[in-house]
Amino acid sequence: MDASLGKNVVDLPELRDRTAVFRDREHGGEILARMLTDYSDGEATIIAIPAGGVPVAKVLAERLNLSLNLAVVSKITLPWNPEAGYGAVAYDGTVRLNDSLVARLGLTEEQIEEGIDKTLKKVAERVKKFRGLGALQGFSTKQAILVDDGLASGFTMLVAIEALKRAGVGSVHVAVPTGHESSIVRIASGVDTLYCANVRGGFSFAVADAYVNWSDVSEEEVASLLVERGRPGKPVRKE
Repeated sequence: MDASLGKNVVDLPELRDRTAVFRDREHGGEILARMLTDYSDGEATIIAIPAGGVPVAKVLAERLNLSLNLAVVSKITLPWNPEAGYGAVAYDGTVRLNDSLVARLGLTEEQIEEGIDKTLKKVAERVKKFRGLGALQGFSTKQAILVDDGLASGFTMLVAIEALKRAGVGSVHVAVPTGHESSIVRIASGVDTLYCANVRGGFSFAVADAYVNWSDVSEEEVASLLVERGRPGKPVRKE
């Protein structure tokens, strides 16, 4: 545990403030699996945030012999920049806005409502697609480990946490290969434990900088990983 980040934060000090520490998302999942060995063969469910979190989460599920599910969450993007977000929407309709950013950007109520509506539709389409592949069959688990490929602003993770708690999940943990220290502190306050192998500070932060090989994960790749996983809830450990 790192007291400077929070009593419930676990990181790897030897990776602090380093870039290019993981070959790819799968390698990030392998490093995390070594940090979470106490959960091996237990009752927890690995819950991935698609798309980027799925390759990481699948490795965790394999290595720890745990079931795998999805929590579909999407950021609400700016009208003039589809890469930047000012909030997020979860699979159950939960919406969270970055109010301070909204105020600074001067977004109108109409722009905000259009952004939320567009994102709700996007999430609904993803839910429909992935549910047909055996995912999103309910979150009755008592213990969840939420996984993404990194934490920048952390808004998508915050919304996913809120949605899981609304679904009655008793114990929520977060596991990410990399994250900005400010987001880690903010998110850790709302979960039981937060695991982050590569914690970085500074004004400029990009999740991709932690990886040597980085590219967007398509919905087709997510679907392929789910098919490989097998039937809902089936552990996928590889020896």
